[in-house]
Amino acid sequence: MRISRLAPWAAGLAAASLIAVPASAAAGQRTAAVPAAAPAVAASSAVDTYYAAAEGKTGAALKTALHNIIKTQSKVTYDGVWNALKVTDQDPANPNNVILVYSGRSQSKSTNGGGVNDWNREHVWAKSHGDFGTATGPGTDLHHLRPEDVTVNSTRGNKDFDKGGSPVAEAPGSFTDSDSFEPRDAVKGDVARMLLYMAVRYDGGDGFANLEVNDQVNNGSAPAIGRISVLKQWNLQDPPDAFEQRRNQVIYDTYQHNRNPFIDHPEWVNSIW
Repeated sequence: MRISRLAPWAAGLAAASLIAVPASAAAGQRTAAVPAAAPAVAASSAVDTYYAAAEGKTGAALKTALHNIIKTQSKVTYDGVWNALKVTDQDPANPNNVILVYSGRSQSKSTNGGGVNDWNREHVWAKSHGDFGTATGPGTDLHHLRPEDVTVNSTRGNKDFDKGGSPVAEAPGSFTDSDSFEPRDAVKGDVARMLLYMAVRYDGGDGFANLEVNDQVNNGSAPAIGRISVLKQWNLQDPPDAFEQRRNQVIYDTYQHNRNPFIDHPEWVNSIW
């Protein structure tokens, strides 16, 4: 059995060397203009080869196999993350801008920093959950680092992910309460797949904590984040789109040379969890 037959979207990647990327107003959506310079995306045969060691596995065996595949990676410094995000999260409708993950706003690449209305480096897996800080490794892993408005980043803080709360200023469609954060619909699946990547990639090796997802909030400094029941729903609700697929490919081709398996095979989420 070939992996590509389990994932029909992978076969679609083989149909063309270029993939559509969503317009800035709907980054994370599927209605999109296709920029002429969109980067090539790996054909399904290449994706199959990358995941060959995981073929036919399920549950814990699949998680272990994926860990062994994706742990082979190049690493970037925390300073290097600034420039990398300007490429990975570039607005396809405006190459001078990036798309902010929770806000959905297109903003000038040059406005990165720490001031009000600047954008900074959001750790989707909050760095205090496992106390890895900005150390090269989980603290600089591009698969979970995204541009976000400084104020919104502060509002999210180190909260777990769950449904509900009050609207977040400067992040339309996002909500928060005292112990959780809910991102806008267009990136709910993105958030889920980033967190699940981290739970597979970092298993207690490399001198870092064993990161795990659980079904609670208020995880604090424990190497855990929740809620997995909600993340599984979000993975189904918001499947990988062209922006997310392109981002995965850029990280693989240019920076870390590893992939987020749940972007390539979102059905593996339910197989493992």
